[in-house]
Amino acid sequence: MQIREMNLKELDVIYEVLSQLRAGLTFKEFDDLVYDMRHMDYKMIGLFERGKLITYAGVAVQTNFYHKRHLYVYDLVTDSAYRSQSFGKEMMEYLEVYAKTAMCENIVLSSGLQREKAHIFYNKSGFMKKSYVFIKSL
Repeated sequence: MQIREMNLKELDVIYEVLSQLRAGLTFKEFDDLVYDMRHMDYKMIGLFERGKLITYAGVAVQTNFYHKRHLYVYDLVTDSAYRSQSFGKEMMEYLEVYAKTAMCENIVLSSGLQREKAHIFYNKSGFMKKSYVFIKSL
């Protein structure tokens, strides 16, 4: 197993796994958004097994008044063929070290209402529900 930062040349490989979480996202939208997200130092991190991307995490170190300096996990997904095999746990442990190295006080993420299995995983990983996310479409 290998965990490493991925680069823009690997977008097709990332999209193959990420699209399992972001089903409505086309490759073109993904490609455009990745370039737009460069300003926030968005990092693409992959967990590989025998050269195949198994788990993907899209993260950025951020600072605000309520979470202080923190690692925000925008995307965390394990390929559906490999779920419940501890790959997500391995990635989360890596992200904890990554966050500590970046002098973060917290790891923060948001998860959709219908993702009960993910919520159980987050709770087992030491996360607690702290707030609700509200959104208004324009």
